[in-house]
Amino acid sequence: MPLPRAGFRLALPLLLAALALGGCGWRNNQPATQAKAQPAVVAGSPSPAKKVALVPRQPPTGLPHFADFGRQHPSHDARHVADWALDSGDNEGKAYVLVDKKDAKVYVFNPRGHLVAAAPALVGAAVGDDPVPGIGDKPLSQVLPEEKTTPAGRYVAEPGVNANGEDVVWVSWDLAVSMHRVRPLVKAERRLQRLASATPKDNRISFGCINLPVAFYEKVLRPTVKRDGAIVYVLPETRTPQEQFGSYEVRDRAQQLAGLARTSVK
Repeated sequence: MPLPRAGFRLALPLLLAALALGGCGWRNNQPATQAKAQPAVVAGSPSPAKKVALVPRQPPTGLPHFADFGRQHPSHDARHVADWALDSGDNEGKAYVLVDKKDAKVYVFNPRGHLVAAAPALVGAAVGDDPVPGIGDKPLSQVLPEEKTTPAGRYVAEPGVNANGEDVVWVSWDLAVSMHRVRPLVKAERRLQRLASATPKDNRISFGCINLPVAFYEKVLRPTVKRDGAIVYVLPETRTPQEQFGSYEVRDRAQQLAGLARTSVK
């Protein structure tokens, strides 16, 4: 039975509050205090809120450096970006975070490329890599289903506070995308069960933010970002990492160096 009009007016604020708490919490009205994060720009892609030039880093001439995933079994794309970020120096001597949307997993590395910890994650409900222009200024109730994406790119992490007064790690304040504790406040969304499931197929539920297990957020992500600073790499799912970041294959560079060494010995 539909609600009477008066009942609907009373229920609407509660519904919107549930959306806000169950979703990303959205940003507050205070601008970020540090340099705002910017996604990498791919030629021919829709224009994000603000652009930065994508300048591929040239491979260094020294010995290759590989990220240490410990006992984890990352996807090829995750290993590719983790190795490249360290070998090229793109992480700028900071800790770095990989968000693998396809596998619904987050990896946190220290500045030397050693894995601190990894955890499952909930990501944007819609498949896509490009931010919707002006999405950060839209009320949650006006965000369309196809706009609920977690935009791919390279970002500078920044601790902050969202509109609900909760501490978060901003991926991009401009785009209202953050990493935060999972909030299981809307029972029908089953967020805790989605995080605990064995498959990443049910981990797409958020408005675009990256929901993390509480202990992982509080004991790994936030302390690492506050201590070392961090670069966040949100892996693409509609294009290659090379197209997104201008990256190169570190293992190919290692093979080339090994070939040169063998030639010089002869």
